Amino acid sequence: MESANSPGPAVELDQVVKRFGYMTAVDKISLTLEKGEFLTIFGPNGAGKTTLIRIMAGLTAATSGSARINGRPVQDHDDEARRDIGLISHQTFSYGQLTAMENLLFFARLYGVEDPSARCQALLEEVGLSKRSHEPVRSFSRGMVQRLSIARSLVHDPSILLLDEPFTGLDQHAAETLKRQLRRLKDERRTLVMITHNLEQGVALGTRVVLQVAGKIILDQPASTIDVKEFGQVYFNKVGQAHY
Repeated sequence: MESANSPGPAVELDQVVKRFGYMTAVDKISLTLEKGEFLTIFGPNGAGKTTLIRIMAGLTAATSGSARINGRPVQDHDDEARRDIGLISHQTFSYGQLTAMENLLFFARLYGVEDPSARCQALLEEVGLSKRSHEPVRSFSRGMVQRLSIARSLVHDPSILLLDEPFTGLDQHAAETLKRQLRRLKDERRTLVMITHNLEQGVALGTRVVLQVAGKIILDQPASTIDVKEFGQVYFNKVGQAHY
C-alpha cells in the first residue's frame, strides 16, 4: 500500500462526463477524495453511480474530463494506477469450481504478488475462511463468497477500495461480518468508496456522503453532520423530483 503515502489526493475527478449514445450517465462530476476518506454514494437506480465507480477503476473510459488515482490518470491504461485499486461488487468474480485458496492464488499471481501462498493464507485468516480454504467456492454461502471477495480485492494490497452495493443478497449475519471488515479497513486508513441504498448503514460507515441523481452530485457533506431521518427525507424528495 505504498501509494497511500504518496502526496496528493487519492481520487481526483475533473468534469467527468460519460455518455452512452444519447444518454448521459455521468454529467460533469468533479470530486476530490483525500487518502483515508470513506465516501458513501447514494442515489436512485439509473443515477450513474456504478458508471462513476467503473471510471474510477479504469474499467470504463470517460467521454470527457479526467480521472486520476494517486496522481496518475486511469484513462491512459496506467497499470500502476490500477494496482492501487481493489473492487468489491455484488458480482463476486469468483470461480465456483476452484477452492478459496485457488481463487486467491489466481489473482495473486495475476498481480505478481510476492510469496502469493503466504499472502493468500493471511487474507483467508483475516476474513475468517482459513478453515474452509481448500473447499470449492460453490459450496459457500453468499456471505462467505462475499468475504472471499474482500480477500480477493486486497490480495495486491491496494490503497483504494471501490465497493458497488457489497451488501446485496447478504443475510443479517453476513452483513454484520462485512461491516466489521469494512470498519477494520477504515481503521487501516485505506480510502473507500461505497455505493449503497441503505441510508443508515452508509452514513454510519462513511466519513463523507454524496447524493447522485441523474448523473450529477447534488449533495456532498461530512457523514458526521448528517441526521439520517432528515437525510432520508431529502433523499426521497430528490429521488421523487428525478421521477425514479
